[in-house]
Amino acid sequence: MQTALNLQTDYYSPEANLRYMSNGQYKDFIDCEAMAVAKIVGEWNPPPTIEMMVGSYVHAWNEGEEALKQFKASTPEMFNKNGTMKAQFLFADQMIETLENDELCMAYLEGQKEVIMTAEMFGCEWKIKIDSYRPGDAIVDLKTTRSIWDLQWNDFYKCKASFIENYEYFRQFAIYLEVERIATGRDKWLTPYIVAVSKESPPDKAIIDLSDDERIASELLRIKEKMPHILAVKHGEIKPQRCGRCAYCRATNKVEGVISYRDLEGGV
Repeated sequence: MQTALNLQTDYYSPEANLRYMSNGQYKDFIDCEAMAVAKIVGEWNPPPTIEMMVGSYVHAWNEGEEALKQFKASTPEMFNKNGTMKAQFLFADQMIETLENDELCMAYLEGQKEVIMTAEMFGCEWKIKIDSYRPGDAIVDLKTTRSIWDLQWNDFYKCKASFIENYEYFRQFAIYLEVERIATGRDKWLTPYIVAVSKESPPDKAIIDLSDDERIASELLRIKEKMPHILAVKHGEIKPQRCGRCAYCRATNKVEGVISYRDLEGGV
């Protein structure tokens, strides 16, 4: 019998990560199976980067005054002793101010905050947490990014692509839309939006419509095809493969022999 979980308080707990699949966990398995398993069993807990803390800070602001207050109390490393924000984090407040001064961005961020939903999908239970949820209408996710308009090289597509593609946000929304659809019993997906704010000075912002049923269906099909293997790895039926490149693999690497300089050109 599975232990009862309160996802409102245990959403990020080891027990919840063992029981549920999520967009973040799925991404971990795609990036490096060994790293994903190490995270689940608690052997790998890398500290958050400055970018991650800034993103969490902006999300806490979107959730509300009490959530922001709790976040500040739990992340003293972002603040000086007098309560002011440290210099390397100051742009976070600029990003928030940029959003607060834009009526349309604030309108799109309205709705129920940090809504948790679960659903059975592709052989396991999934969990999602929606930034701003308007039942029967839209799912809105708040994204912080270095630049909204700059294109960066994408290894999968072999060309420069937007931050939407490079961070695989279509995959995230495919999971969110389908879990929400299953959980509510509706027959259609809601409209997916991203409210994006950049980490530039001054920050830029945009509201991005990701409506594309063919793309969402394609992402779900790709996930469905990969889930049997991922679940077998997660449940210990198959040995997880190391990517050889991520921080976890670098930290736990054991040299087992000599390589040729030619190996450096062909990758691991």
